[in-house]
Amino acid sequence: MVHVCFVCLGNICRSPTGEAIFRHMVAEAGLEDRIGIDSAGTSGWHLEEAPDARATGFAGERGYELSGLSRQFVVDDLDRFDYVIAMDGQNRTDLLSLCRTDDDRQKISLMRDHEPEAGGEDVPDPFYGGDGGFQVVLDMCERACAGLLERIRAKHDLA
Repeated sequence: MVHVCFVCLGNICRSPTGEAIFRHMVAEAGLEDRIGIDSAGTSGWHLEEAPDARATGFAGERGYELSGLSRQFVVDDLDRFDYVIAMDGQNRTDLLSLCRTDDDRQKISLMRDHEPEAGGEDVPDPFYGGDGGFQVVLDMCERACAGLLERIRAKHDLA
């Protein structure tokens, strides 16, 4: 089984969005029993809170279900996950600071590293912006999740 964790700052907007979109794509591909999916935050600011209502609403309009409660990414998560997907450069830096080995560091990538032609740009935090920011995050995550799934399928020979 391949395990993937999406990570943003508070685990209430971007990372639950990535998790929901990727979970949907994995289910459509019939790979739920081969790919495990979770999300977390680098901070503990929103521990055990539900995803942001705006993120949940806009995702729902596209057929994605954001669920679960926020949690903080911990060092032991590096043992559980094969892919740790950071939403922005600061989250990536925070995750890299938890790494103990080169193997840990190799697991961490930026979300948009998996989006064709994005060049590792950040997924912007929509929390303090308007509704359009949530749509932009959904668009970016859809493209990046498609690329990530393609990469995982090829690397792990998942039909």
